[in-house]
Amino acid sequence: MAPEPLTPQNTTIILVDYAVGFANLLRSHDLAEHLNNVVGLAKTAKLFQSGLVVTNGLPSKPSGPLYPQLLDVIGDEPVIERPGFFDCFRDEAFAEAVRRTGRRKLVIGGVSTEGCVLQTVLGALRAGYEAHVVVDASASLTVETHQNSIQRLVQAGAVPVTWYSVAGEFQADHRAPTAPLYQQIMREHVPAMSKAVDLYAATREQVLKQEAAVTGS
Repeated sequence: MAPEPLTPQNTTIILVDYAVGFANLLRSHDLAEHLNNVVGLAKTAKLFQSGLVVTNGLPSKPSGPLYPQLLDVIGDEPVIERPGFFDCFRDEAFAEAVRRTGRRKLVIGGVSTEGCVLQTVLGALRAGYEAHVVVDASASLTVETHQNSIQRLVQAGAVPVTWYSVAGEFQADHRAPTAPLYQQIMREHVPAMSKAVDLYAATREQVLKQEAAVTGS
């Protein structure tokens, strides 16, 4: 049986350890693309008003604070600071924050894939959640370690997703009232698809002008 779709009402997006000190260590993804995807995922949570839980290590650690681009999006969203656990669910403040959202479907992205992301997704599965790992908004030291970690998580029962597929699943219908939010995310973070829409709109405008000219004559 196919699982129930992800919706803002049944899903919590979890952002794990997007710390500036890790960014330059990542080699599985291009850094600019990584930042784009992370911010796109965060905007998906904020604009669609899904559950959202953000966590990072202590600010005194070498990994440092969250990406400034991410902080700009999450605003005053609380950041749960963990003293040391790789598996975020072993930190009671984090586990309680997830429970408070009242949602059993979790969409988890972070760094590094083979570290805190891997352990947190496994922790979510052990706790009985339906866990999804965001493969293109997570990153690792190498392509090999990223891919191996995703493979292990899939074998353990996690579902691989991409950040924009989550946004699309939240939208579900282009006619829904949230369509402007979905289009905003597309314009700002998926420029290739946005340009295709621009082309369609321009072509449609030309057709209408031509029809009007014929009718007017």
